Amino acid sequence: MASLSQLFLTFLRIGLLSFGGPAAQIALLHREIVEERQWLTERQYLRALSFCMLLPGPEAMQLATWVGWRLRGTAGGLISGGLFVLPGALVIAALALAYASYGARPEVAGLMLGVKATVIALVAQALLKLGRKVLARPSALLISIAAFAALYVLHLPFPLVIACAALVGWLGQPAPAAQEVQPVPAPVTERLWVWPLWVTLWFAPMVAAGLAGQTLLYDIGMLFSKLAVFSFGGAYAVLAWLAQEAVTARGWLDPAQMADALGLAETTPGPLILVTQFVGMITGFAAGGWQMALAAGAMVLWVTFIPCFLWIFAFAPHLERLLARPRLQAALEAITAAVLGVVANLALWFALHVLFAQTWLPKLGPLAPELPVLSSLQPGALALTLLAALLLGPLRRSVPLTLAVTAFISYALTIY
Repeated sequence: MASLSQLFLTFLRIGLLSFGGPAAQIALLHREIVEERQWLTERQYLRALSFCMLLPGPEAMQLATWVGWRLRGTAGGLISGGLFVLPGALVIAALALAYASYGARPEVAGLMLGVKATVIALVAQALLKLGRKVLARPSALLISIAAFAALYVLHLPFPLVIACAALVGWLGQPAPAAQEVQPVPAPVTERLWVWPLWVTLWFAPMVAAGLAGQTLLYDIGMLFSKLAVFSFGGAYAVLAWLAQEAVTARGWLDPAQMADALGLAETTPGPLILVTQFVGMITGFAAGGWQMALAAGAMVLWVTFIPCFLWIFAFAPHLERLLARPRLQAALEAITAAVLGVVANLALWFALHVLFAQTWLPKLGPLAPELPVLSSLQPGALALTLLAALLLGPLRRSVPLTLAVTAFISYALTIY
């Protein structure tokens, strides 16, 4: 059994090394926890991963929290989950303040073009990997296409798309015979305080912001709380909704800034969902300088990750019972298929705004797909995207190296 000090040092190391997105982070956790330290068995780890994929929010961070909870209870979960997020959050805070202060300089814009080109390749790579896993049945393909069309052509809200997919999966699964699966016992005192305490902690900053008349902070807290509840399907799926809300609906960021946000989040350790912190800080900086940026970033972090602790501490004792429900599994599979369409929409959205200087929206009744102005194609961005795809794909180079190469080339072309 791990001590709290061992848990602290192990997850500090994991938090500092967790580059590369959810897949790489899950593999890192497996190597550190199962292979090297043997704190969990292979079966325990895989069952916990399946459980975390049922939950909204970043599955890698929640898996880290579950590992700490399983080993050392609530204190262990707070240590492991907190350290998984903290290093990346500090880096993102520094990058966001630097970007807000110097992002308009030509050389910075040139540097970011290489980062954005790599983001297109990364999202496309994630789309292909997810497609190989998901498209095993014709029904999954139909759900994916429907989700893509609902977002790209009809501009329907992200939660509605995910809810419809879950309903289709749930109703399409025959009712199973009842199974009696006992939950893992948890102390009575722990069961009593989990929901009241964590829900109070979750909403306290928003209540305080509302009472203080801080409308922007309240709005940020409410938006990212909704993201925390409906963010099934991983970070890329959430980003599609975030872009829809922060760029299209609210105008907090422009498309180029949103692309920059994802690019910078790819360069840091920790969950990719930390891109939400960057979005909040840029929004806050525009409204009130660095102090508001820090306040907005803190609000985003709080309402994004406090729910993650709530889901783990409330539902972890019932892991086996949840995984024994076929209809729940079918709903999850349908959501995963819809996420493929969501990620495809995100990939297209980023590509349009990086590769083309102008886009337009034809009005075809209820249909309004965003299309590029072909004459505004940016050859430099296209070349950098193809280079990033080559490095990440056939040449199998790492994400940090690819980002460094494309950013350096784009920066050099800008200054020379």
